Amino acid sequence: MHSVDDSDGPDADRAIATLSSREVYRNRWMRLREDEILRSNGQKGIYGVVEEHDGAIILPIENGRIWLVEQFRYTIQERALELPQGSWERAIEDPEELARGELQEELGLKAARKIQLGTLWIAYGFARQRGHVFLASGISPAEKIPDAEEHDLVVHSVSIAEFENMMLDGTIRDECTVAAWGLYQLWKARQG
Repeated sequence: MHSVDDSDGPDADRAIATLSSREVYRNRWMRLREDEILRSNGQKGIYGVVEEHDGAIILPIENGRIWLVEQFRYTIQERALELPQGSWERAIEDPEELARGELQEELGLKAARKIQLGTLWIAYGFARQRGHVFLASGISPAEKIPDAEEHDLVVHSVSIAEFENMMLDGTIRDECTVAAWGLYQLWKARQG
């Protein structure tokens, strides 16, 4: 929260200052850096930050059904159900283009209509990546063109009720999926 008196300058609410930064690792998807920091209490420390290009999270909904992908997630060593989502190996200028591409890559679908519902910071405790959330409707088949890393994707189409139950019973635990559904519910409630 910002105070009304901003006489302390624009960075007065910063609790951590960066003293130095070094790149620890980089590949075509992400960069890891380690920063030497100074906390507002005078204590020095380090902070590791994972940087990735912006991503898209897509809610493909049609006739009371929603499409999900199931894939093996290496970091948790298990298969996971989630909304189609991803980023490219380059910065994007048009998040809708990314959403369109991910929908086709992962599900083999295209959408006649896309509405951007919002933008989320993904795991900002250690990562710097935004996810642009899109509602996709007017769904129709398209050529599926998965990346090599997406060889094991399984497409699921489930009812909205089943999808919500999967979030409640822990079948779906992906934070982007749950947060995107929350944005969709807020948007839907305001449509009148």
